[in-house]
Amino acid sequence: MTGVQFGELPYLTVADAALSCAFSPEGTSLAIGLRNGHIAVYSTLNWEVIQTWEAHDSSISKVVYSPDGSLICSASRDKTVRLWITESGVCQNTLIGHTDDVRCVSYSPHGHQVASASNDKAIRLWDPVTGDCCQILSGHEGRVNCVLYSPKGDYIASGSADFTMRLWSVVSGECRQTFQGHSDSIWGIVFSPHGDRVASSSKDTTIRLWEVESGKCRHILKGHTKEVNDIVYSLKSDQIFSVGRDCTVRAWDVQSGTCLQKLTGHGETIDCVAYSPRDGIVASGSQDNTVRLWDVSIEGSRHRPNSHSQNVYDVKCSPQGNVIASCSNDRTIRLWDVETGACLRTLRDHEKTVYCVAFSPQGNELGSGSFDRTVRLWDIKTGACLRILKGHTNFIYRIAFSAQGDQIASTSHGGEVRFWDATTGEQHQILKGHTEPVISVVYSPDSSLIATGSRDATIKIWHVGTLDCVNILIGHSNCVQDVVFSLGGDQIASASEDCTVRLWCVETGDCYWILIGHGDAVESVAYSNNGGLLASGSRDRTVRLWDVASGQCRAVVQNIQGGVIGVSWMPSTSANYLVTGCGNGAVLKWQVTEEEEEKCHVALCWSATSGALTVRGVSIQDVRGLSSLNKKLLKQRSEQNIEKKKMRVL
Repeated sequence: MTGVQFGELPYLTVADAALSCAFSPEGTSLAIGLRNGHIAVYSTLNWEVIQTWEAHDSSISKVVYSPDGSLICSASRDKTVRLWITESGVCQNTLIGHTDDVRCVSYSPHGHQVASASNDKAIRLWDPVTGDCCQILSGHEGRVNCVLYSPKGDYIASGSADFTMRLWSVVSGECRQTFQGHSDSIWGIVFSPHGDRVASSSKDTTIRLWEVESGKCRHILKGHTKEVNDIVYSLKSDQIFSVGRDCTVRAWDVQSGTCLQKLTGHGETIDCVAYSPRDGIVASGSQDNTVRLWDVSIEGSRHRPNSHSQNVYDVKCSPQGNVIASCSNDRTIRLWDVETGACLRTLRDHEKTVYCVAFSPQGNELGSGSFDRTVRLWDIKTGACLRILKGHTNFIYRIAFSAQGDQIASTSHGGEVRFWDATTGEQHQILKGHTEPVISVVYSPDSSLIATGSRDATIKIWHVGTLDCVNILIGHSNCVQDVVFSLGGDQIASASEDCTVRLWCVETGDCYWILIGHGDAVESVAYSNNGGLLASGSRDRTVRLWDVASGQCRAVVQNIQGGVIGVSWMPSTSANYLVTGCGNGAVLKWQVTEEEEEKCHVALCWSATSGALTVRGVSIQDVRGLSSLNKKLLKQRSEQNIEKKKMRVL
């Protein structure tokens, strides 16, 4: 089953693009405004449609419930606002006065007034009972895209194509505040439940969080790649959910301004988002004719993303084979359960990109190197940062533990290798010998030698005690991205930006094999547990498995999204498992089976991508104890190539 994301519920299929959606005040129903002018109402108990009716002659831009839930108010491009009795779908009133498309409508908290916004640049305040227009608020220089009452009902906020948001007094109609900062049209606005903050979303791809009283912008939320169409606060005011033209739903932490989660699945622009007042359900409506439902109350999926949000630069397996560590451009390190693919812990103290990780030989500590120029040592069990090693004056590219775990070597963009006492964190020596940045470093199995790979296209072998250079391996025509010793220590494998992998004799410096096949830079190499296979990962989106003895390619895994930046074999006595880290933030686990005729079969076990865990190689049979919603989700999201007889949901 692919693509199922934590907290995902079955989606709703509607007759046309879902341009607006709103939960009833009690959270018992969801109203959806469609591009064909219809309104559809669903029960949130079983997510079955209650009723639909033809509401407008043109597309519906907004639907909202009255505070008591008895009415649904709709705005349309037919220039009207209409009030509908929720139970019957009968039109109670039509508000006429706008001279152009009505873009948005909002009920006052007490229910005695309705505000509407239009392309005619005006905001109109209406008496919903009589249908009379009580007041017209003028001041925006462009069409008014959105309008909303504050929680207390004393203010109205409006967002416009003139790039500004305005705050109006409901009593006097005066503009009390103009919020400036966006560089394009404002599409959505939302007050925090307490009314002290207001957020705005824009065509400029950002969300801004403002203080209502002072008008100061406290956060600018960046992550969407296209315009942000709608936003909503969580009931606790701790999160904001946003949707946009990039087809994603994003959850943001209000206090820090960081993106907590990105939810994918829609195939077209998402126009609306709503938060249930009852059970932590978020609904997102799209032009792909679906409304997707997300349970954001689920512990673990609500407060942190399930994978890296940016490039993964390194992956390593623990010596015990039970934990995988990955690091990323998103400044975090993540620890994964090998069997399930679940994220066990996220380590967050680095201030910039984390480029490399390495387990201690005992497996109780993890080292990490960052572009913030520090090496950090972490306690695997608690996640605590034990020591910070400072001394590098430039980016750190790679770190390595000695075989005994008492020493750490780290390389830098500055071209040096620094040696540290792993227990005290004190720096012992500095090695300089390359003419360009040193990208990789590795200890020999007995820790008597280290090998370094550099942007100067050379590999150098050094005696650890004296730091004398004992050999220089020359042959690559571009940067050496990774070096690794064989299990016996007599061979070195190297990966390069020249698209090749080379195998070298440590003693003589001779090149055994030049392994050709990758179509782009080779980022990482790793020997299998028995030393017979070598895995190489490349930016050409492939992993290749090479026979060390013959130099033949035994398997190619293709079309790995984002390119492969890191590869690591899991310690195992019963089977071969390989882990890869990718440029799109994904971590994947593979099972490698050696077959006859010098071939290998590679099967994906699991992949952890942004907000999703994909499990392959399983059949679903005789599933019991599922709710009707989970049965529906299982059927919607199961792979199409699974035979019907393999899926029996009871």
